[in-house]
Amino acid sequence: MPFSAETVHPPLHDQVTQLQRKLQMLEGNRSASCEGSRLGQSILQLRQENKRLRGEVAKYSAGHKHVNTALLRTGVDKDASLNMPEKFSQEAIATLDQKTLLKIRRLNAQKHTTQTQQSYFSQLKMESQRLKPGGSRGAADAQKEEEAAMLLRVAENKLGKTQFKNKEAESITANYLKLISHFQNESFTYSGQMDHLEAEFLKLTEELHKLQAMNTKVQRSKDAVKAELQQLEELLHKKRKERERTIAAYRKKVVDDQAQADKLDRKTQRTVMQPDDLSSEAQHSTTVMAVEEEKVISTFEEVYRHIKEITGVTDTQEVVERFTSCKKTHQDLDQLTEENQEVLLNLKGQKEHLNRQFEDMKYSGEAKHSSEQQILVEWEHQLQAQQQRCDGAKESLESLVKFFTTVQAGVEHLAHKLQHISLTDDIVPEVCPDSHEFVIELMTQCEMKLQLLHSELEGQDLATISKELEEDEFHIRIEKNLPDYNIRVKLPDDQTLDAFKDEEESEEDEAEVISREALKRQSQLIIDSKSKKKPWKKKGKL
Repeated sequence: MPFSAETVHPPLHDQVTQLQRKLQMLEGNRSASCEGSRLGQSILQLRQENKRLRGEVAKYSAGHKHVNTALLRTGVDKDASLNMPEKFSQEAIATLDQKTLLKIRRLNAQKHTTQTQQSYFSQLKMESQRLKPGGSRGAADAQKEEEAAMLLRVAENKLGKTQFKNKEAESITANYLKLISHFQNESFTYSGQMDHLEAEFLKLTEELHKLQAMNTKVQRSKDAVKAELQQLEELLHKKRKERERTIAAYRKKVVDDQAQADKLDRKTQRTVMQPDDLSSEAQHSTTVMAVEEEKVISTFEEVYRHIKEITGVTDTQEVVERFTSCKKTHQDLDQLTEENQEVLLNLKGQKEHLNRQFEDMKYSGEAKHSSEQQILVEWEHQLQAQQQRCDGAKESLESLVKFFTTVQAGVEHLAHKLQHISLTDDIVPEVCPDSHEFVIELMTQCEMKLQLLHSELEGQDLATISKELEEDEFHIRIEKNLPDYNIRVKLPDDQTLDAFKDEEESEEDEAEVISREALKRQSQLIIDSKSKKKPWKKKGKL
């Protein structure tokens, strides 16, 4: 037969379904074998557990028999010997019975599941044996397809991961570029402001250092004045105490001298007031007077001796001079005390004045520092306002740049559309294309070209011109849509085209502006030259 069972292949979809069924069967076989091995292990464990429990039960029963025999030997009643172990081990027996029942139930359940899995495994094995003779090639193809699908899935996973990582890297790069541009713009705009603020800050710090130095100098001068004033007060106090002691001593001496002088004066007056009235008692009075005179002389001598001991002089004139000098020194000391008091008052006034100056300088420095801080805060607010203005200006600049780019694109498109219209040399200035004025120049050129075109088309029928242009565009579009193999032989050079080219060159030499008639003539010649059919093509085919 021409077609055998080996040559005819089922459809691809049926092959795929068969392979999927086989894969499912193989997966079921594998899971069943795993489940069977797991159940066999659990069965072995349960058997070992049953053996262990049986050994424990045997040990327990042997111990129970041993206890019964021991009790019988000792003469205890058999019923009592049987009841005693049951009382002591009743709870243990109950727990062992429960565990045994649970293990038996689990063993029965595992046996049932093992039987069902073995039956399912045998069915799957039979199905695989039934499908095995004719499906060896399909299994190999399925395995290859599975490997290819696995490789494809791995590649797709890797591709997805790489795409995700690439997207993340692109987003991070874009964010970093934005941050870098933002920081660069900030560095360009904030450099001058930061320099100005740094200069202001340095100026304020210098003024603060100067004020602190002045404060330290004033404090030192204040401490020096205080120390000097304290020394002067101590010296003045010592001198005052010395003067008071000397004055008290001199006053005491003067009082003593005056008292002695008064005594002498009274005694002399008494002697003078009794001249002749006591004539009757002359002898007695003379004797009394002599005694009194001797006493007065003795007192004067004592006073004089005492004065000589105190003053250290021997002459009376010197004593008188010494007393006058003491009086002068007393007056000088009084005058010196008054002068010292005035000096002390002046020093106290200077101290109060310095204290007031110190307080004024202290509060003025604090006020100046606070005012400078306020100025700094105001500058910071101004900086923030300028920054906000700068951000707004940036946004407006971006919008203007976008608008400018769109306008530039439109103007360039319009200039490209109008590039066949030429202007004179004196009207077209040379401008650098990279400059911003290039767009303005293009706009002016486009405006002039449009005005020139309007002046040329003025007074003509626009409907016919538009119709002709539409026909030209239609022919050009048709020519563009023609396949490459439509024209196989190059066309010979047409003399009409040469004539047209010569005429066009002459017209361009005369004037760079193309007229309407020349444009129509040029388009008609192009259409005629491309729409001509060459008869020698057919001859060549024959």
